[in-house]
Amino acid sequence: MKWIAILFSLSMLALMVSCGGETQQTERKTTAERQTASKVEQKPDPRGVGEVTKVELTDPLDQSMIRRGKQISDVKCAACHKYETEERLVGPGYLNVTNRRSPEWIMNMITNVDVMLDEDPVARAMLEECLVRMPNQNISIDEARDILEFLRFNDEEHAGKRDRGVL
Repeated sequence: MKWIAILFSLSMLALMVSCGGETQQTERKTTAERQTASKVEQKPDPRGVGEVTKVELTDPLDQSMIRRGKQISDVKCAACHKYETEERLVGPGYLNVTNRRSPEWIMNMITNVDVMLDEDPVARAMLEECLVRMPNQNISIDEARDILEFLRFNDEEHAGKRDRGVL
């Protein structure tokens, strides 16, 4: 009889411990699922990730910035990006980029490409589509601003509109 009581007590203890452990595991899982869900529900920052948080645009377009931006782009970007179309070469085409993305996002993508590809949902989706990581070209903020001016000019020339992606 003692053995039955001891066996029953041990069984009950094992049952209580296992239930408690499962409850904690379920609670942890639920918390993790909540955190994941809240990250999914958050909209990506239209400025992207990086030090560029506000860009002052010129109107009219700055011709010297356009020239410098095209020169830099011809050397560092044209091998992978087409200017006059949205068609992908290695990376997406330039056409309409200023109508789809904010100036801040464009400049952060140019100057902070590694972090953007790791942390920005829009950049990650583009990477999944293109399957090739954009290389870090070590472009300064000033050079990126010149490239942005060239992209604005390119959109005005070939798409007929620009700056629709402004915040």
